[in-house]
Amino acid sequence: MDVSQQFTNTNQTQTPRVVSIVGPTASGKTGLGIAVAKRLAERGERAEIVNADAYQMYTGMDIGTAKASAEERAQVKHHLIDIIAPTETMTVAKFQDLARNTIAELQSQGIRPILVGGSGLYARAAIDEISFPGTDPAVRAKLEQRAEEEGSGILFQELQQKDPKAAAAMDSRNVRRTIRALEVIEITGKPFSANLPRYRYVIPSVQIGLDLSRPDLDARIDLRTQQMFDEGFVAEVERIRPELGSTASRALGYLQVIDYLDGMRTLDETKADIAQKTKRLARKQMGWFGRDPRIHWLNALNPELVDNAMAIIDHADAGDYDAIDMHADEYVQHHLGEVHS
Repeated sequence: MDVSQQFTNTNQTQTPRVVSIVGPTASGKTGLGIAVAKRLAERGERAEIVNADAYQMYTGMDIGTAKASAEERAQVKHHLIDIIAPTETMTVAKFQDLARNTIAELQSQGIRPILVGGSGLYARAAIDEISFPGTDPAVRAKLEQRAEEEGSGILFQELQQKDPKAAAAMDSRNVRRTIRALEVIEITGKPFSANLPRYRYVIPSVQIGLDLSRPDLDARIDLRTQQMFDEGFVAEVERIRPELGSTASRALGYLQVIDYLDGMRTLDETKADIAQKTKRLARKQMGWFGRDPRIHWLNALNPELVDNAMAIIDHADAGDYDAIDMHADEYVQHHLGEVHS
């Protein structure tokens, strides 16, 4: 694929190109997004952040989702945070409409959208060529009943047989996604993977990925997990538990704390399980993002991180595609090769 075909020169269109900042959990995406917005403001360009983290859209789920603080949101305006009650369910199709409308509104005002989030499908749904088949309540109900009676493992095995590519791209424990994939297969008669997004922008964008070595990322995850509890994560879950719907209650961290509150595990076991599962999630996120050849990877620990990110944005705006990856670190290129080979 010719990456240059994925860009439209901002100087020609006069439409601010979307900057998408992606990467695994705890890699520093929120901080970089805010830093880039501030740097753009220093040179007279308006920029605002559009959230692409699935669980940060739920009200009250703050500590466990590492939501940007009130102080950070006062510095740079954030969109699509705290927009849905935890009793409800956000879907990627709903998010796509919200995100594209938000991006279009910002661009119409001359504001550059900075898309920030680690939910890979959500980030791509906002800017990529991807559509979502409809739903069939009867088919969905039948599959949900089977999941209860036969177990989610049986359904995932069925998905592996019908669509190995789709099964390989998702977590076998994610019952909701397994059911959705089988629903689409039954409705359309085509593999669910046929509906997965292609690497083609519908909104001119440049993507910047944050990467760390495994030991550095693991250390950050351990630190963040402890900080969550220091900041009152257990109290947060106790407070909003009556409002948590079936989707929100399964969120990583919240599920484990609910088990702790029910006496099913100790606090230390809860922390350890959250850290372990978060590290596993980070590996899957890197696998997802690492397959996208359009992402320009930067070492999250590089002191020149913001400068390098700005250089990538400027080169993309100018259509100088050959120069973009001059700012990616050799360390990152080598590390990604190790992780994703």
